[in-house]
Amino acid sequence: MSKESAEIHCPTFQKQEPVIEEITAKINGAKGVLEKADFAKELQQEVNVLLSCPDYDKKSTDCSNCRFIANIRTKTAGLIIKAEKLA
Repeated sequence: MSKESAEIHCPTFQKQEPVIEEITAKINGAKGVLEKADFAKELQQEVNVLLSCPDYDKKSTDCSNCRFIANIRTKTAGLIIKAEKLA
């Protein structure tokens, strides 16, 4: 997430975001698809924390934005893992 973007005011998101950003950087820095896939599996686990948040409120803009971002990250991780199977 870029630093210019709006913040999501949620303690769960605030806790998970630095971890997710770190794993994303590892994926981007990895050389091969096998290494990227290992990090993508970690990413899925951390994103699942957001997707299974017990405090989710569908009426909350913060929750909606968090869920949207988490779903995109899950799909991205899934594509990397599928690429591993094709390698």
